[in-house]
Amino acid sequence: MRNSLVLLTASLAAFSVSAAITVDYENKDSKEYKWEAVCSGAKTSGVTFRRGTTSASSIQGSAPCTVKTDGGEVVLKGGEKIEIKDGKITIKK
Repeated sequence: MRNSLVLLTASLAAFSVSAAITVDYENKDSKEYKWEAVCSGAKTSGVTFRRGTTSASSIQGSAPCTVKTDGGEVVLKGGEKIEIKDGKITIKK
């Protein structure tokens, strides 16, 4: 029983360390952005969106993640397609 509990605890710890959400983005600005993110209540190292690029970016942590931009907070759950223009994030449909 004790070995099973240790294995379960180790498995859960490994899962939480590797959790991340990914979003596709198009940064139409000529500026790179690095914004703070909070995922499921835990502050992360942040997320970077390169300038003038269409790409994907991962945020370390479990969804939902709140990205704190200069234009306000945006909640991401993963899998969204977003556009960055004039320093603001818009979620595309």
